[in-house]
Amino acid sequence: MPQASSCVSLPASVQVFQRGWLSSNNILVSDLHHAALIDSGYCIHSAQTVGLVQSVLADRPLDLLLNTHLHSDHCGGNAALQAAYPHLQTLIPPGQSSAVRPWSASELTFDATGQNCPPFGFDGLLMPGSALQLGGEEWQVHGAPGHDPHSVVLFAPASRVLISADALWENGFGVVFPELEGEDAFDAVGATLDLIASLEPGCVIPGHGKPFADLAGALHTARTRLEYFQRQPERHRNYAAKVLLKFKLLELQTTTVAALTDWAIATPYLLQMAHSFNASSQLQALVEDWIAQLVRAGAAERDGALLHNRD
Repeated sequence: MPQASSCVSLPASVQVFQRGWLSSNNILVSDLHHAALIDSGYCIHSAQTVGLVQSVLADRPLDLLLNTHLHSDHCGGNAALQAAYPHLQTLIPPGQSSAVRPWSASELTFDATGQNCPPFGFDGLLMPGSALQLGGEEWQVHGAPGHDPHSVVLFAPASRVLISADALWENGFGVVFPELEGEDAFDAVGATLDLIASLEPGCVIPGHGKPFADLAGALHTARTRLEYFQRQPERHRNYAAKVLLKFKLLELQTTTVAALTDWAIATPYLLQMAHSFNASSQLQALVEDWIAQLVRAGAAERDGALLHNRD
């Protein structure tokens, strides 16, 4: 179940609905006159997302929806929120706006990841270098490439709160997806970590996990992980493959090993990673090994032909 989370320095205008790994955290920033939500979770949780917002706002409208980036776990609830709040204004980062209107699931990488996202519209762009008034204070928009080349983070200088999306978690950062497409993006991850360090936030609200105040510890963990991936990029690809499989298992909860393997074989990112391991002719064996790694790590449980998610 999602839960409201707090940080020592989190202002009263900010409420975090801490979700899980299938849906990103939702951050509601509001005052008496205006309410904005940052990120909307995955599509199968969209009714729950709407319910969480309504439970706080009651009869008040949601005025603004912001997306830090357009991965399915951050924007999958957009369509449901737009239907629930007809006057809702939606702002997205500029990088993929041409793929949202007209809608292109391929350009938005939903096809490549084997994930779902109902089409939605937008009303404006969340431009890096700009600022917005939310909850009675100014929030700066900063470009944060790495995990996603078009991602942004939001920072409130007055309260020193950072909404970091998947650029920084308490224990790392999100899969560096451009690297899976053959682009050099690890340096961009490092530059974004340097940017976050320069902002000196007192509280960080990540895309997944609880808000935290130990910036130095999180940055150390992230930089150590980044160096590890830079030295051994095949480890990053192996990690990314397991993340994609785990995400699908989170969605399905229970499936057969054969069905998950068939899904993986049909998923372009996983097929591309198999090529990078020079194992395209042995993809089934490679997928089975990734599944076995999830089981050994306690992230999945195998019962004969069945595979169950484990949180």
